[in-house]
Amino acid sequence: MNKNSTSILIKNGTVVSSSSQVKANILIVDGKIKKIGDMNISEPEWNDITEVIDASNLLIFPGGIDAHTHMELPVMGISSSDTFATGTRAALYGGTTTIIDFANQNRNSSLSHPSSQTEGESLNHTLDKWFKKAEGNVYTDYGLHLSVTVINTKTLDELKGIVENRGVSSFKTFMAYPNMRISDDEIATLMREANKLGGLVTVHAEDGQLIESLIEENIKERNISPKMHPLNRPTIAETNAISRLIDISNKEQLPIYVVHLSSADGLNKVRENKGAGPSADAGVSAKAKIILETCPQYLVLDDSKYLHKDPLEINKFVMSPPLRESGISNKNQNELWKGIAEGYIQVVATDHCPFTLEQKKLGINNFTMIPNGIPGVEHRLEILFSEGFLKGKITLEQLVKVWATNPANIFGLYPQKGDIVVGADADLVLFDPSFKHTLSVKNHHMNVDYSAYEGFEVTGKCKCVILRGKVVIDNNGTLKINQGYGKYLHRNRCLHY
Repeated sequence: MNKNSTSILIKNGTVVSSSSQVKANILIVDGKIKKIGDMNISEPEWNDITEVIDASNLLIFPGGIDAHTHMELPVMGISSSDTFATGTRAALYGGTTTIIDFANQNRNSSLSHPSSQTEGESLNHTLDKWFKKAEGNVYTDYGLHLSVTVINTKTLDELKGIVENRGVSSFKTFMAYPNMRISDDEIATLMREANKLGGLVTVHAEDGQLIESLIEENIKERNISPKMHPLNRPTIAETNAISRLIDISNKEQLPIYVVHLSSADGLNKVRENKGAGPSADAGVSAKAKIILETCPQYLVLDDSKYLHKDPLEINKFVMSPPLRESGISNKNQNELWKGIAEGYIQVVATDHCPFTLEQKKLGINNFTMIPNGIPGVEHRLEILFSEGFLKGKITLEQLVKVWATNPANIFGLYPQKGDIVVGADADLVLFDPSFKHTLSVKNHHMNVDYSAYEGFEVTGKCKCVILRGKVVIDNNGTLKINQGYGKYLHRNRCLHY
């Protein structure tokens, strides 16, 4: 070993990768995983260690990749309450060492279907704004998706430079929201152009026209209380949109990624299309190439949150898509967990987009004015482990896949990120599988004055977090790095199946 090298030996832990669980030591040298060995390794370099961490009785997971966050997102004249600094600090406490946030292109028009001549903010200018927010502030490593709201020659001409020079190869589109949505033909156009560059298109899949017609009807009838939000975004809005995406993917024979799947019906649309079932490689369909993401809130929360007598309590849980009905059989949650186990759902991300209670009050008398989103970037691993693994719904290997390995593969970060393999960045979480605790605003690190999981009892907690070979959260829960330690991740290609 080079005398100037820094090294950490993690001993006596159970290493959990996407394919196995093994009792092993991990040797980290200069920020990379150098060796993964059994308990009897006695090679000389194992003796030249600068730090030893005893992981007895702990699980060792790869650092998490949250592929869907919204830090400092501007909405209706306000901004989501977590900055890139506060949000990524909270992410670290939850074992997430990499986030992929969304830079949203402004459209200089309120038209729901802009013409090809509609001017939009340049994609490069959009990225400039998001880099300015993030650079020097992040605690985790990070990448960016780019939300595209205008499809024209000018936009498409920017794509090549965006991918090759700026390292952004994933693009988001919207089928909902009048000021953001584009047509199905435009989605297909973007898919074709992105594919040429190794890029991938992600989609907010809700039928915007249906939602807008329901909202218009309820406004006329003065049905505008917060409890109306979920009623104006029914499950059929999601299934209609997914059906259209299946048609687009079938026609183009190109993959498409659906963000924040919320319902069993939406999942079943994809199941029905897949014919032979999920493939061994991240569950991509035999027909349309639909990649699915869901979120912890849809796995453990339901629409009973919208029955509270206090409108502000309802506003806390306003998001799009909304929480779904549980019913006697708890159909939606159970099917989404099954979708993970079966490989149909490849990613669990948080869609972290917090707003304070004061910000949520903006829509106290009109549901259309409620800023959409909930906090959650800190709790993804705890929920997956406690509610998924410990209750027998998923295996630890399946947990690792949706937590880290699949998003790394899909979004062009593997093998640098996403699994515990030799040569990868040493992004690791030492996790106590028996530690019982209660989620609460009193003990979370997110910059928001309520918890979406208040009083939620979980088993399992991150005890130590390592990013690129450096202990960033120690065993005492102390943050060991300065703001700005995180690095930008330049991605040239997304995974194409």
